[in-house]
Amino acid sequence: MTKRPQIALIATIVHKHAHAQHFLDRFLEGYGWNGRHHRPPMDLVSLYVDQIGEGDLSRERAARFPEMTLYPTVADALTLGGDSLAVDGVMLIGEHGSYPRNEKGQTLYPRYRLFRECVGVYRQSGRTAPLFNDKHLSWNWEEAREMYDTAREMSFAFMAGSSLPVTWRTPSIDLPFGAPVSEAVCVGYGGVDSYDFHALESLQCIVERRPGGESGVRCLQAYRGEAFWQAHHAGVWPRDLFEAALSRSHTLTPARAGFNDIFPTGDELKKLVSDPIAYHYEHFDGLKSTMILMNGLVQDFNVAARLGDRAELFSTQLYLPMPPVYTTLANFFSPLVNHIEQVFLTGEPPYPVERTLLTTGLTAAGVESLFLEQRQIETPHLEIPYAPTAHSTFWRS
Repeated sequence: MTKRPQIALIATIVHKHAHAQHFLDRFLEGYGWNGRHHRPPMDLVSLYVDQIGEGDLSRERAARFPEMTLYPTVADALTLGGDSLAVDGVMLIGEHGSYPRNEKGQTLYPRYRLFRECVGVYRQSGRTAPLFNDKHLSWNWEEAREMYDTAREMSFAFMAGSSLPVTWRTPSIDLPFGAPVSEAVCVGYGGVDSYDFHALESLQCIVERRPGGESGVRCLQAYRGEAFWQAHHAGVWPRDLFEAALSRSHTLTPARAGFNDIFPTGDELKKLVSDPIAYHYEHFDGLKSTMILMNGLVQDFNVAARLGDRAELFSTQLYLPMPPVYTTLANFFSPLVNHIEQVFLTGEPPYPVERTLLTTGLTAAGVESLFLEQRQIETPHLEIPYAPTAHSTFWRS
């Protein structure tokens, strides 16, 4: 490019600790990167905010950074108040804000609507720009698939997902590219239609590196409460993988005081975790994966995998700063922002958006299984094969 790229940010809401605040401030003020203060080699010139709520920061940022204009519509933000697309990249941060929830407990964030408004400008202008969508594509599978198909039809770079696949790891390792994987488990925390997506992406960015890449998922069953404990003790997911993942946690709640061994027994797990949740699913190539949320036991995301017939298990933690530092610094957004910069500069996503399409579908299927009293869900629509990048994309300083 002969000039600095100009970027638009489309947000649901901007307040302290909202996702949009983290992206907005990094593009306006820069961020720490590899021991230096890094300023993105591009200019954030426009901002649209869907909801102006209590503690709004968008107006203060627009006043303090006059090079960025706060616009009343998505179209104005993309055209800079003109008649056609006038920016070189778009960030769609549709997380947080006051939006309704449906009977399944899903928050109806308007990512699809905002995406459609961006695409409307693309179509009217006869040209496109790379677009990043934060977290899963939509709470609704049909909308998510349409977003993906639209990006392919119009041939614009589409990047999506969460910060977990690109954050630090402890230990700083990746699954060897092409290593066979027969089973995998992620133990994390958080809620349904929220942090379950983070845990699914944590798992997926690792298991996709198996021979042949990803094949998609044929079926999924959710387990909750007593059904979870019955499945856990019956070995629906392997106990050794569960314990290998749990052993990577930095936030494991001590099961007992006064002993060196704080690892919980089965009975102690039930006392510590009142509402456990698991999504157990089978890939088309036979791999079995399980996403587990254990609030009260851990506050991080830990993955373990069985590599073929090897006796030694693969395991690592996808590291976030520990609470309460988590909400203060949120440095795990910095590697994600750095990858977003690259897609705006090169027009090439750093990793396949199909990963996020698949994990979006898995999140929706998990919610559906829970809603249908933990029934197994057949997922032929999630036959989404894709090839991962051979190089690792997580942050290694």
